[in-house]
Amino acid sequence: MPASTVPPGPPPPAPPLPAPPRLPVADLERRYYAHAVDRGLAWSSYAAVGGLAGWLLDDPLVVVALVLGWVLALQVALAVLLGLRGLSPGKALLGLRVVSERTGGPVGVAPALLRGLVVGLAGVPTLLLGAATLAWTSAADRDRRRRGWHDHLAGSVVVDLRPVPVSEEVEEVRPRSIVNLTAMRLMPTPQPAPTTPGTGTGTGTVSPAPAQPAAASSAPRPPGARRRAVPTDSPTAGPTAGPAPGPAPAPAGGWVVELDSGEQVAVEGLVLLGRGPVARAGEQVRRLVPLRSQDMSVSKTHAQLQVAPDGALVVMDRGSTNGSVVVRSGVARELAAGKPVTLLDGDVVRLGDRSLRVGRAR
Repeated sequence: MPASTVPPGPPPPAPPLPAPPRLPVADLERRYYAHAVDRGLAWSSYAAVGGLAGWLLDDPLVVVALVLGWVLALQVALAVLLGLRGLSPGKALLGLRVVSERTGGPVGVAPALLRGLVVGLAGVPTLLLGAATLAWTSAADRDRRRRGWHDHLAGSVVVDLRPVPVSEEVEEVRPRSIVNLTAMRLMPTPQPAPTTPGTGTGTGTVSPAPAQPAAASSAPRPPGARRRAVPTDSPTAGPTAGPAPGPAPAPAGGWVVELDSGEQVAVEGLVLLGRGPVARAGEQVRRLVPLRSQDMSVSKTHAQLQVAPDGALVVMDRGSTNGSVVVRSGVARELAAGKPVTLLDGDVVRLGDRSLRVGRAR
């Protein structure tokens, strides 16, 4: 009887792809410069083709057709380059790249064509109203990733390829202790105070000595000699006071905040955040974290982060102009100036147009 064969089961699922590296979002100023370079090169080429065609040809319709053909060919070529490599002449010059907001890879030719069409229509000379509208939609992005209307249509985001700047770390300056060896030699050595043996209750009473057996006292006691009191352990004696318990140790693992630019900052001691944070007189600050603000909504010294003695991370608004907001589980809560608030792992803190995410150090 032939052995029955078991049909093969479905193949195991493929392992998930690793998450793409998260690059910092490009700021609006450098995006504007890149757009200006692209528009300047494109319009210069249009003018050059039109001038050359008008000089060589006499028919104006043919000249217009050649210019329109060149415009279409150039825009398609730029869209292919943007969709496959995420680059344009201006973005390559300033270190920017357009990637997919979902995967972090190339956006593709079709979304790049749609994106280029919207940007091209906005770039038509209309007193810069179209370009200004796109810039406003990028600055007012709710996700705070500076994605304009054209980016939302194409599912893209403009990232910065430059290395992330390292925040300035301020060393904590403490006064150095000075030991005067000469004074120590001249000072008399303190003698321990005599203590009276007692019952351990701290009242200083002497316990009566127990009766000694006659066999133990073989030597006669001279007249006038006083018997030494021998301390005994009394069952009624109170417990001896032990050392005071110290503070509870902080839980293992420190705190790390990740800025919206991708930079990670370890919170150790007092950390100040703002456009140009400055410590107050006598304030011991461990780190100053400067935050660039496109619309100047971040104050000079906006907020502070500090680890409490029990290991909790605490944030406090330092009287900023536009305030600070903590987002926990999708619910936003505005901070009152000067009142500390405890943060949890996964909370998001918004400081003007900047944001940071709270997490535990791994």
